[in-house]
Amino acid sequence: MVRWSVLIALAAAAACGSNNSGAGSGGSASGGAPASRATGADLTGAGATFPNPIYSRWFDEYSHKAGVKINYQPIGSGGGIKQLQEQTVDFGASDAPMTDAEMAGAKGGPVLHVPTVVGVVAVAYNLPSLAQPIKLTGSLVAGIFQGQITKWNDTRLAAVNPGVTLPSADILVVHRSEASGTTYVFSDYLSSVSAAWKASPGKGKELQWPVGLGAKGNDGVSAQIKQTIGAIGYVELAYVTQNHLASALLQNSAGNFVAPAASAATAAAEAAAAKLPANSDYRVSIVDSPGAQTYPITSFTWLLLYKNQTDAVKAKKLADFVRWALTDGQRDAPALDCAPLPATLAARLTARVDSLATPGARATTASAR
Repeated sequence: MVRWSVLIALAAAAACGSNNSGAGSGGSASGGAPASRATGADLTGAGATFPNPIYSRWFDEYSHKAGVKINYQPIGSGGGIKQLQEQTVDFGASDAPMTDAEMAGAKGGPVLHVPTVVGVVAVAYNLPSLAQPIKLTGSLVAGIFQGQITKWNDTRLAAVNPGVTLPSADILVVHRSEASGTTYVFSDYLSSVSAAWKASPGKGKELQWPVGLGAKGNDGVSAQIKQTIGAIGYVELAYVTQNHLASALLQNSAGNFVAPAASAATAAAEAAAAKLPANSDYRVSIVDSPGAQTYPITSFTWLLLYKNQTDAVKAKKLADFVRWALTDGQRDAPALDCAPLPATLAARLTARVDSLATPGARATTASAR
Protein backbone atom coordinates (compact mmCIF):
# COMPACT_ATOMS: atom_id res chain seq x y z
CA MET A 1 0.00 0.00 0.00
CA VAL A 2 2.85 2.36 0.82
CA ARG A 3 4.42 1.71 -2.59
CA TRP A 4 1.25 2.59 -4.48
CA SER A 5 0.79 5.73 -2.38
CA VAL A 6 4.26 6.83 -3.49
CA LEU A 7 3.45 6.10 -7.14
CA ILE A 8 0.22 8.07 -6.97
CA ALA A 9 2.11 10.98 -5.46
CA LEU A 10 4.69 10.80 -8.24
CA ALA A 11 1.97 10.84 -10.87
CA ALA A 12 0.42 13.92 -9.29
CA ALA A 13 3.81 15.63 -9.14
CA ALA A 14 4.43 14.90 -12.83
CA ALA A 15 1.07 16.37 -13.75
CA CYS A 16 1.66 19.49 -11.67
CA GLY A 17 5.18 19.89 -13.05
CA SER A 18 4.24 19.60 -16.71
CA ASN A 19 3.93 23.36 -17.16
CA ASN A 20 7.61 23.91 -17.86
CA SER A 21 9.71 25.10 -20.74
CA GLY A 22 10.72 21.65 -21.96
CA ALA A 23 9.52 19.89 -25.08
CA GLY A 24 5.95 18.79 -24.72
CA SER A 25 4.87 21.32 -22.13
CA GLY A 26 2.31 24.06 -22.34
CA GLY A 27 -0.48 22.29 -24.20
CA SER A 28 -3.01 19.51 -24.31
CA ALA A 29 -4.69 17.08 -26.62
CA SER A 30 -7.44 19.61 -27.20
CA GLY A 31 -4.92 22.07 -28.60
CA GLY A 32 -4.13 24.45 -25.74
CA ALA A 33 -3.84 28.17 -26.42
CA PRO A 34 -3.63 28.86 -30.14
CA ALA A 35 -0.03 29.45 -31.23
CA SER A 36 -1.25 32.23 -33.51
CA ARG A 37 -1.72 34.42 -30.45
CA ALA A 38 2.04 34.70 -30.09
CA THR A 39 3.25 38.19 -30.93
CA GLY A 40 6.16 39.05 -33.17
CA ALA A 41 6.24 35.73 -35.03
CA ASP A 42 6.36 35.51 -38.82
CA LEU A 43 5.04 31.93 -38.74
CA THR A 44 3.30 29.93 -36.04
CA GLY A 45 3.06 26.19 -35.58
CA ALA A 46 2.07 23.59 -33.02
CA GLY A 47 2.19 19.86 -32.53
CA ALA A 48 4.52 16.96 -31.91
CA THR A 49 6.95 16.82 -29.01
CA PHE A 50 8.82 13.98 -30.74
CA PRO A 51 10.85 16.26 -33.09
CA ASN A 52 10.89 19.32 -30.84
CA PRO A 53 14.67 19.13 -30.13
CA ILE A 54 15.57 19.39 -33.81
CA TYR A 55 12.73 21.79 -34.63
CA SER A 56 13.93 24.13 -31.88
CA ARG A 57 17.41 24.16 -33.38
CA TRP A 58 16.06 24.66 -36.88
CA PHE A 59 13.87 27.58 -35.90
CA ASP A 60 16.77 29.25 -34.11
CA GLU A 61 19.22 28.70 -36.96
CA TYR A 62 16.75 29.82 -39.60
CA SER A 63 15.90 32.96 -37.64
CA HIS A 64 19.57 33.96 -37.72
CA LYS A 65 19.95 32.97 -41.37
CA ALA A 66 16.77 34.38 -42.91
CA GLY A 67 15.39 36.73 -40.26
CA VAL A 68 12.16 34.72 -40.08
CA LYS A 69 10.86 34.13 -36.55
CA ILE A 70 8.91 30.90 -36.07
CA ASN A 71 6.90 30.32 -32.90
CA TYR A 72 6.26 26.63 -32.22
CA GLN A 73 4.28 25.11 -29.36
CA PRO A 74 5.13 21.42 -28.66
CA ILE A 75 1.66 20.44 -27.41
CA GLY A 76 1.46 16.93 -28.87
CA SER A 77 0.47 15.66 -32.29
CA GLY A 78 -3.25 15.63 -31.50
CA GLY A 79 -3.18 19.28 -30.52
CA GLY A 80 -1.16 20.20 -33.60
CA ILE A 81 -3.65 18.51 -35.91
CA LYS A 82 -6.55 20.24 -34.14
CA GLN A 83 -4.98 23.69 -34.42
CA LEU A 84 -4.19 23.14 -38.09
CA GLN A 85 -7.77 22.03 -38.73
CA GLU A 86 -9.05 25.20 -37.06
CA GLN A 87 -6.51 27.36 -38.95
CA THR A 88 -5.15 28.90 -35.76
CA VAL A 89 -1.56 28.07 -36.85
CA ASP A 90 0.34 28.32 -40.13
CA PHE A 91 1.51 24.71 -39.91
CA GLY A 92 1.00 21.65 -37.77
CA ALA A 93 3.41 18.90 -36.80
CA SER A 94 2.63 15.27 -36.10
CA ASP A 95 4.32 11.92 -35.59
CA ALA A 96 1.14 10.26 -36.84
CA PRO A 97 -0.25 10.92 -40.30
CA MET A 98 -3.69 12.50 -40.32
CA THR A 99 -6.55 10.11 -40.88
CA ASP A 100 -8.94 10.56 -43.79
CA ALA A 101 -11.53 11.90 -41.33
CA GLU A 102 -9.05 14.40 -39.91
CA MET A 103 -8.11 15.50 -43.42
CA ALA A 104 -11.79 15.99 -44.27
CA GLY A 105 -12.21 18.13 -41.14
CA ALA A 106 -9.45 20.58 -42.09
CA LYS A 107 -11.08 23.97 -42.71
CA GLY A 108 -8.34 25.13 -45.09
CA GLY A 109 -8.75 22.32 -47.58
CA PRO A 110 -6.21 19.68 -48.70
CA VAL A 111 -3.27 19.09 -46.35
CA LEU A 112 0.23 18.15 -47.49
CA HIS A 113 2.27 15.76 -45.34
CA VAL A 114 5.98 16.56 -45.49
CA PRO A 115 8.34 14.12 -43.69
CA THR A 116 11.14 16.12 -42.09
CA VAL A 117 13.43 13.58 -40.39
CA VAL A 118 13.36 9.94 -39.35
CA GLY A 119 12.83 9.36 -35.65
CA VAL A 120 13.31 6.48 -33.26
CA VAL A 121 11.06 5.54 -30.34
CA ALA A 122 13.01 3.85 -27.55
CA VAL A 123 11.68 1.59 -24.82
CA ALA A 124 13.26 3.17 -21.75
CA TYR A 125 13.36 1.71 -18.24
CA ASN A 126 14.83 2.23 -14.77
CA LEU A 127 16.68 -0.82 -13.45
CA PRO A 128 19.90 0.48 -11.86
CA SER A 129 21.00 -3.01 -10.82
CA LEU A 130 21.55 -4.09 -14.43
CA ALA A 131 24.96 -3.53 -15.98
CA GLN A 132 23.87 -4.19 -19.57
CA PRO A 133 20.79 -3.34 -21.64
CA ILE A 134 17.83 -5.68 -21.31
CA LYS A 135 16.65 -7.52 -24.42
CA LEU A 136 12.98 -7.52 -25.40
CA THR A 137 10.94 -9.03 -28.20
CA GLY A 138 7.84 -7.39 -29.62
CA SER A 139 5.56 -9.90 -27.92
CA LEU A 140 7.25 -9.23 -24.56
CA VAL A 141 6.82 -5.47 -24.93
CA ALA A 142 3.15 -6.02 -25.77
CA GLY A 143 2.77 -8.32 -22.76
CA ILE A 144 4.29 -5.73 -20.43
CA PHE A 145 2.11 -2.87 -21.69
CA GLN A 146 -1.00 -5.09 -21.58
CA GLY A 147 -0.33 -5.85 -17.92
CA GLN A 148 0.30 -9.55 -18.54
CA ILE A 149 3.94 -9.38 -17.44
CA THR A 150 4.14 -7.61 -14.10
CA LYS A 151 7.52 -8.59 -12.59
CA TRP A 152 10.97 -7.90 -14.00
CA ASN A 153 12.15 -11.43 -13.15
CA ASP A 154 9.27 -13.04 -15.08
CA THR A 155 10.48 -16.27 -16.70
CA ARG A 156 9.52 -14.96 -20.15
CA LEU A 157 11.90 -12.03 -19.73
CA ALA A 158 14.59 -14.24 -18.26
CA ALA A 159 14.41 -16.56 -21.29
CA VAL A 160 15.64 -13.87 -23.69
CA ASN A 161 18.18 -12.50 -21.19
CA PRO A 162 20.26 -15.57 -20.27
CA GLY A 163 22.93 -14.96 -17.66
CA VAL A 164 21.31 -11.72 -16.50
CA THR A 165 20.07 -11.50 -12.93
CA LEU A 166 16.77 -9.69 -13.29
CA PRO A 167 15.39 -7.96 -10.17
CA SER A 168 12.14 -9.08 -8.55
CA ALA A 169 10.75 -5.53 -8.71
CA ASP A 170 7.26 -4.77 -9.95
CA ILE A 171 6.99 -3.34 -13.44
CA LEU A 172 5.41 0.12 -13.61
CA VAL A 173 4.20 1.04 -17.09
CA VAL A 174 4.33 4.74 -18.02
CA HIS A 175 2.49 5.97 -21.10
CA ARG A 176 1.40 9.26 -22.63
CA SER A 177 -1.68 10.92 -21.15
CA GLU A 178 -2.61 13.02 -24.19
CA ALA A 179 -3.11 12.45 -27.92
CA SER A 180 0.40 11.67 -29.04
CA GLY A 181 2.18 10.81 -32.25
CA THR A 182 4.78 8.91 -30.23
CA THR A 183 1.93 6.74 -28.93
CA TYR A 184 0.78 6.24 -32.50
CA VAL A 185 4.22 5.05 -33.62
CA PHE A 186 4.63 2.80 -30.59
CA SER A 187 1.17 1.26 -30.96
CA ASP A 188 1.65 0.92 -34.73
CA TYR A 189 4.73 -1.18 -33.99
CA LEU A 190 2.99 -3.32 -31.39
CA SER A 191 0.03 -3.84 -33.72
CA SER A 192 2.43 -5.07 -36.40
CA VAL A 193 4.15 -7.65 -34.16
CA SER A 194 1.35 -8.76 -31.81
CA ALA A 195 -2.07 -9.97 -32.94
CA ALA A 196 -3.32 -9.64 -29.37
CA TRP A 197 -2.26 -5.99 -29.20
CA LYS A 198 -3.77 -5.29 -32.62
CA ALA A 199 -7.11 -6.60 -31.33
CA SER A 200 -6.90 -4.47 -28.17
CA PRO A 201 -5.96 -1.74 -27.47
CA GLY A 202 -4.83 -1.40 -31.09
CA LYS A 203 -3.24 1.55 -32.88
CA GLY A 204 -3.88 5.26 -32.36
CA LYS A 205 -2.75 8.57 -30.92
CA GLU A 206 -4.88 7.86 -27.81
CA LEU A 207 -5.52 4.41 -26.36
CA GLN A 208 -7.52 2.78 -23.60
CA TRP A 209 -4.47 1.62 -21.67
CA PRO A 210 -4.91 -1.63 -19.73
CA VAL A 211 -2.35 -0.60 -17.09
CA GLY A 212 0.03 2.16 -16.16
CA LEU A 213 0.40 5.82 -15.29
CA GLY A 214 -0.03 8.64 -17.78
CA ALA A 215 2.39 11.53 -18.23
CA LYS A 216 2.29 14.51 -20.59
CA GLY A 217 4.80 14.74 -23.40
CA ASN A 218 8.02 12.87 -24.04
CA ASP A 219 9.56 14.92 -21.25
CA GLY A 220 6.85 13.90 -18.77
CA VAL A 221 7.25 10.20 -19.53
CA SER A 222 11.03 10.52 -19.30
CA ALA A 223 10.82 12.24 -15.92
CA GLN A 224 8.46 9.60 -14.54
CA ILE A 225 10.78 6.79 -15.63
CA LYS A 226 13.87 8.52 -14.28
CA GLN A 227 12.42 8.95 -10.80
CA THR A 228 10.76 5.52 -10.44
CA ILE A 229 12.77 2.30 -10.10
CA GLY A 230 11.06 -0.48 -12.05
CA ALA A 231 9.37 1.91 -14.50
CA ILE A 232 9.23 1.35 -18.24
CA GLY A 233 7.88 3.60 -20.99
CA TYR A 234 8.32 4.72 -24.59
CA VAL A 235 10.00 7.98 -25.57
CA GLU A 236 11.72 9.55 -28.53
CA LEU A 237 15.44 8.76 -28.57
CA ALA A 238 16.63 12.31 -27.86
CA TYR A 239 14.87 12.18 -24.48
CA VAL A 240 16.72 8.97 -23.59
CA THR A 241 20.03 10.67 -24.36
CA GLN A 242 19.20 13.92 -22.59
CA ASN A 243 17.95 12.16 -19.45
CA HIS A 244 20.60 9.43 -19.39
CA LEU A 245 18.00 6.66 -19.42
CA ALA A 246 18.64 2.99 -20.13
CA SER A 247 16.89 1.62 -23.22
CA ALA A 248 16.13 -1.90 -24.34
CA LEU A 249 17.60 -3.81 -27.25
CA LEU A 250 14.60 -4.78 -29.38
CA GLN A 251 14.39 -7.81 -31.63
CA ASN A 252 13.90 -6.78 -35.25
CA SER A 253 12.27 -8.62 -38.13
CA ALA A 254 15.57 -10.40 -38.88
CA GLY A 255 15.71 -11.76 -35.33
CA ASN A 256 18.56 -9.52 -34.17
CA PHE A 257 18.50 -7.45 -30.99
CA VAL A 258 19.24 -3.84 -31.95
CA ALA A 259 19.80 -0.72 -29.87
CA PRO A 260 17.79 2.44 -30.67
CA ALA A 261 20.03 4.68 -32.76
CA ALA A 262 19.64 7.18 -35.55
CA SER A 263 21.85 5.06 -37.81
CA ALA A 264 19.46 2.12 -37.40
CA ALA A 265 16.62 4.26 -38.76
CA THR A 266 18.35 4.99 -42.05
CA ALA A 267 17.81 1.58 -43.64
CA ALA A 268 14.10 1.61 -42.83
CA ALA A 269 13.66 5.06 -44.38
CA GLU A 270 15.61 4.14 -47.51
CA ALA A 271 13.61 0.96 -47.99
CA ALA A 272 10.35 2.86 -47.58
CA ALA A 273 11.39 5.67 -49.94
CA ALA A 274 12.32 3.21 -52.67
CA LYS A 275 8.79 1.76 -52.66
CA LEU A 276 6.85 5.02 -52.68
CA PRO A 277 4.89 5.71 -55.86
CA ALA A 278 5.27 9.01 -57.66
CA ASN A 279 1.86 10.17 -56.42
CA SER A 280 2.46 9.22 -52.77
CA ASP A 281 0.87 11.37 -50.08
CA TYR A 282 3.67 10.22 -47.72
CA ARG A 283 1.27 8.97 -45.04
CA VAL A 284 3.24 5.73 -44.66
CA SER A 285 4.45 3.51 -41.82
CA ILE A 286 8.03 2.24 -41.64
CA VAL A 287 7.84 0.26 -38.37
CA ASP A 288 9.30 -3.26 -38.23
CA SER A 289 11.05 -2.81 -41.58
CA PRO A 290 13.29 -5.58 -42.97
CA GLY A 291 17.05 -5.46 -42.53
CA ALA A 292 19.68 -7.03 -40.31
CA GLN A 293 20.47 -3.83 -38.39
CA THR A 294 17.13 -2.03 -38.63
CA TYR A 295 15.64 -0.83 -35.36
CA PRO A 296 11.94 -1.74 -35.38
CA ILE A 297 10.24 1.35 -33.87
CA THR A 298 11.13 3.90 -36.51
CA SER A 299 8.98 6.55 -38.14
CA PHE A 300 8.87 9.66 -40.24
CA THR A 301 7.65 12.77 -38.47
CA TRP A 302 5.61 15.21 -40.56
CA LEU A 303 4.99 18.90 -41.03
CA LEU A 304 1.36 19.48 -41.99
CA LEU A 305 0.80 22.27 -44.50
CA TYR A 306 -2.27 23.53 -46.31
CA LYS A 307 -1.79 23.06 -50.02
CA ASN A 308 -3.90 26.12 -50.81
CA GLN A 309 -2.30 29.02 -48.97
CA THR A 310 -4.27 32.26 -48.64
CA ASP A 311 -1.45 34.59 -47.59
CA ALA A 312 1.20 34.91 -50.31
CA VAL A 313 3.83 36.37 -47.97
CA LYS A 314 3.44 33.63 -45.37
CA ALA A 315 3.28 30.99 -48.09
CA LYS A 316 6.69 32.03 -49.41
CA LYS A 317 8.23 32.17 -45.94
CA LEU A 318 6.83 28.74 -45.12
CA ALA A 319 7.98 27.19 -48.40
CA ASP A 320 11.45 28.71 -48.09
CA PHE A 321 11.83 27.40 -44.55
CA VAL A 322 10.70 23.88 -45.46
CA ARG A 323 13.11 23.79 -48.43
CA TRP A 324 15.94 24.80 -46.08
CA ALA A 325 14.92 22.14 -43.53
CA LEU A 326 14.91 19.45 -46.24
CA THR A 327 18.40 20.42 -47.41
CA ASP A 328 20.77 22.30 -45.09
CA GLY A 329 18.73 21.47 -41.99
CA GLN A 330 19.26 17.73 -42.44
CA ARG A 331 22.85 18.12 -41.26
CA ASP A 332 21.58 18.73 -37.70
CA ALA A 333 19.73 15.42 -37.47
CA PRO A 334 22.43 12.98 -36.23
CA ALA A 335 23.53 15.23 -33.38
CA LEU A 336 19.94 15.31 -32.12
CA ASP A 337 19.33 11.54 -32.34
CA CYS A 338 17.36 11.71 -35.59
CA ALA A 339 18.24 10.25 -38.96
CA PRO A 340 18.32 12.55 -41.98
CA LEU A 341 15.97 11.79 -44.84
CA PRO A 342 17.38 9.78 -47.76
CA ALA A 343 18.66 12.28 -50.33
CA THR A 344 16.31 11.01 -53.06
CA LEU A 345 13.28 11.46 -50.80
CA ALA A 346 14.38 14.94 -49.69
CA ALA A 347 14.63 15.98 -53.35
CA ARG A 348 11.12 14.72 -54.09
CA LEU A 349 9.71 16.55 -51.09
CA THR A 350 11.47 19.79 -52.00
CA ALA A 351 9.76 19.73 -55.38
CA ARG A 352 6.43 19.06 -53.66
CA VAL A 353 6.83 22.12 -51.42
CA ASP A 354 7.39 24.36 -54.44
CA SER A 355 3.63 24.39 -54.99
CA LEU A 356 2.90 26.12 -51.68
CA ALA A 357 3.50 29.72 -52.71
CA THR A 358 1.47 29.53 -55.93
CA PRO A 359 -2.14 29.43 -54.64
CA GLY A 360 -1.57 32.29 -52.20
CA ALA A 361 0.11 34.38 -54.86
CA ARG A 362 -2.80 33.84 -57.22
CA ALA A 363 -5.34 34.75 -54.53
CA THR A 364 -3.47 37.94 -53.70
CA THR A 365 -3.16 38.92 -57.37
CA ALA A 366 -6.85 38.30 -57.97
CA SER A 367 -7.91 40.39 -54.98
CA ALA A 368 -5.63 43.23 -56.05
CA ARG A 369 -7.47 43.42 -59.34
